[in-house]
Amino acid sequence: MLTNTRNVEIEWGDCDAAGIVFYPRYFAMFDASTAYLFEKALGCKKIAWTKKYGIVGIPMVDTGAKFSIPSRYGDVITIESRAIDIRRSSFDIEHRVLKDGKLAIEGRETRVWTGRDPDDASRIKAVAIPDEVVAALSGR
Repeated sequence: MLTNTRNVEIEWGDCDAAGIVFYPRYFAMFDASTAYLFEKALGCKKIAWTKKYGIVGIPMVDTGAKFSIPSRYGDVITIESRAIDIRRSSFDIEHRVLKDGKLAIEGRETRVWTGRDPDDASRIKAVAIPDEVVAALSGR
């Protein structure tokens, strides 16, 4: 599977009163990392590929993480993101956070490829992920 790797410097605003990253900030980093993975796979930013494929977006329906090593202001972490399972209209993303070369966090997301519901335009509905998107995320 295609993997996107990016370095993130921990900012003051990422940290809590204990001086470590406040855990919800990692989920924001994971969301951005998923967008960067798709950008690498599809060759354009999220706003462009959602228009290209006529979708509303890829909302998250499940998420979680296992935290092993904390990070603090000024640390630089590496986030590796890849699709690990792609189904008809949903897919799983794995995020591995490395700090000083050690596995610090294992994160995961399940997302759904969605379009407007043809019966009710105020609602969204899961739609099939195009083959070319599956191929791109698979590194083919």
